[in-house]
Amino acid sequence: MTGSFWRRWPFPLVIGALLGLVCAALLTACAVPPSGKVESPASPTTVATAVPSPTAVTPLAPARPAKLEIPAIGVRTGGIIDLGLAGDGTLEVPQDAITTGWFTGGPAPGEIGPAILAGHVDYKKIPGVFVRLKELKAGDEAIVHREDGITAVFTVYAVERHSKASFPTEKVYGDTTGPELRLITCGGDFDSSTGNYLDNVVAFAKLTRV
Repeated sequence: MTGSFWRRWPFPLVIGALLGLVCAALLTACAVPPSGKVESPASPTTVATAVPSPTAVTPLAPARPAKLEIPAIGVRTGGIIDLGLAGDGTLEVPQDAITTGWFTGGPAPGEIGPAILAGHVDYKKIPGVFVRLKELKAGDEAIVHREDGITAVFTVYAVERHSKASFPTEKVYGDTTGPELRLITCGGDFDSSTGNYLDNVVAFAKLTRV
């Protein structure tokens, strides 16, 4: 297979671009919640944490993610779109509430490193695909169906909420020793003066079987 998918961006350069740019603005196009209120940003919060037991899962070759299932929170997506960097250096975001996107500048789900899937918590007053992401618990599974026919099953080990002003870019996007997955959406309170949520919710997961 040929195409832009195989022209991988140098990952250290991607991290540099993300620092101070991408994550501070990540998924800011979420819709106004009914209250439209804003409060002070929350301190970093870990919702759930537990390290999965060591496994002997072999990393997979590159292949685009096709669909995502998260049974614990009722997620079953349609096709997953590609996300890159916008002209201003921020991460592109899906243009509707229900679509999930994959950051093509990082690994594919199942490769060594953190694969990034992003979706809205809500959009134009429609509940987003990741509206219940904050409810995930350690041990829940995220199932990625890949275009090569392989299903990669990731086990959640942490769910965290961080202020966009102090987003842990290296922790989320930095190198890992094995295949991992990051699920990212908006969270916390909504600032109606800027149209942005103040925080991001990030679920961390490791590949545990295929």
